[in-house]
Amino acid sequence: MCTALSPWRTEINTLTSRTQQQMTAKTTPAQAKENLVRLLGGAESASETARSKVEEAGVPDVDGGEAVASGFVRSLTAMRDAYGRARQSVEGLDAGRADPFYDGVESVMNKLTTEFNQSALDTSSLDSEELRAAFDEVPECR
Repeated sequence: MCTALSPWRTEINTLTSRTQQQMTAKTTPAQAKENLVRLLGGAESASETARSKVEEAGVPDVDGGEAVASGFVRSLTAMRDAYGRARQSVEGLDAGRADPFYDGVESVMNKLTTEFNQSALDTSSLDSEELRAAFDEVPECR
């Protein structure tokens, strides 16, 4: 499970960094729109890849393994969908006028942040000592 999530985390961090760079770079609204759509699409795709790999990994053979596995799949599905909605929203923005465009981008990104935070999986209450140990010890889980 963790080996599926490690590349996803790396990709999301890279995309987030690129997005921040794009938003501070001197670009036209049309260029910013193109970059954001590409970056959000990349995050959507990376989330789907991670979701698929976690699902393929199956259920950990520990107490509560089913709940953990389904929780990760549910969380990644919600994140994928949030990135997809954000991508579609940015695609729908009119890049013809800078101020309304960037106001729209800000609104989309604020909504994405809210949805992302709501979909996060809380692993602090894991009932399995084995899973807690794995999350603490396996490098891919950190």
